[in-house]
Amino acid sequence: MAAITDPVPTSPEDYNEGILAVLAPPSPIYVVAVLTMMGLVGAGAAALAYQTYAGMGVTGLMHPVMWGVYITTFVFWVGIAHAGTLISAILYLFRAKWRNAINRGAEAMTVFSVITAGLFPLIHIGRLWKFYFMLPYPNQRGLWTNFKSPLEWDVFAVGTYTIISILFFAVGLIPDIAAARDRITDWRRHLYGVLALGWRGTAEQWRHHSRAVLHLSGLATPLVLSVHSVVSWDFAMSLVPGWHTTIFAPYFVAGAIFSGMAMVITVLVPVRKAFSLERFIRAEHFDNMGKFIVLTSTIVGYAYAVEYFMAWYSANPYEQMSFWHRAFGDYWWATWIMITCNVIVPLPLWLKRFRLNITWMWCTSILINIGMWFERFVIITTGLSHEYDPAAWGYYTPSWVELTILVASFAHFFMWFLLFLRMFPVIAIQEVKEEQYEHAEAH
Repeated sequence: MAAITDPVPTSPEDYNEGILAVLAPPSPIYVVAVLTMMGLVGAGAAALAYQTYAGMGVTGLMHPVMWGVYITTFVFWVGIAHAGTLISAILYLFRAKWRNAINRGAEAMTVFSVITAGLFPLIHIGRLWKFYFMLPYPNQRGLWTNFKSPLEWDVFAVGTYTIISILFFAVGLIPDIAAARDRITDWRRHLYGVLALGWRGTAEQWRHHSRAVLHLSGLATPLVLSVHSVVSWDFAMSLVPGWHTTIFAPYFVAGAIFSGMAMVITVLVPVRKAFSLERFIRAEHFDNMGKFIVLTSTIVGYAYAVEYFMAWYSANPYEQMSFWHRAFGDYWWATWIMITCNVIVPLPLWLKRFRLNITWMWCTSILINIGMWFERFVIITTGLSHEYDPAAWGYYTPSWVELTILVASFAHFFMWFLLFLRMFPVIAIQEVKEEQYEHAEAH
């Protein structure tokens, strides 16, 4: 497996032609992939319709484990969304120019993963037509939602994150939509003409655009810390052994960035290969993303160790039993998948030659995504299945309905991302040009 060595575009026209080539008519493989994703989404919709008709009894949820695959997947997709905000907002404020080639794909990934995550609180309540009880609005009965409910906190967290993510994504797209408008000749030209909002690339428009991106970055940056902290409080505010701990907020935030950056690699590697974008997504991008993986993997591994240490040091028999059960009880297999994928698998990335090996990076990112899903599964199932009273212990096994909806959630995410690839540039043309010009001037 050879390291990545890619050429660099030499002219502005080279950038436009190379990036906008993604918008060319789709290949048969692309059409088959989209139809496959749509089929899986349809299967998930059918499973949800059956669950709605038959009731929540068709799931594996029963006392004492009343949270399962649905809440696990909800937390997973919220975590995936954090990479887009990190790359687009935080790295923008720190003037990390290497982000310019991957920020558009990460922003799109953020929007689609947040939308996917937002479906799961609705699926979990069972009676979908009652979802309006989670919305804080005045009504003639004088009833308000239960602000002590974690589902209510998630409404605020996911709702805020969705609005900011879509705004950030849409504002950043405007110059590139205008570039596509001036080149595309099919029906999309009229759509681009509307979405470009009259963009002509004047100095005044660029000044306002840069200021809008800066302000949105300032708004989005606190969300990286706050949104997943709120999601972690769904667990930490309870008295369940293994959940009631102050480490959850930073632990969840680090894990979100970890899994999100891995998903960026998982998505962009096939896109880079399929659309011949090697000139734009180059070696240094994978090197820098690998460094983020190493950093966040170290933090996550440290959090795992601290959890076990504090359980032992607390001398609390319930905490000690909870973590013993996590490692050696009924769900030992899930725990060791989590530790292996999140702590051991990323270790080779400490060496640069592994970070520059695209095949290794892609396989590592997939294993990290698997490990991070199991991390949330382990936290939820081991905590609820072995609480204080042995008479109330149980074992949770997901049903085919839950597993079908789980697979459909991944298909839902990839379906929207594939459709996005043929509608909008997956790389920010103007920002990549700016990065290359500054690089040329520096040398």
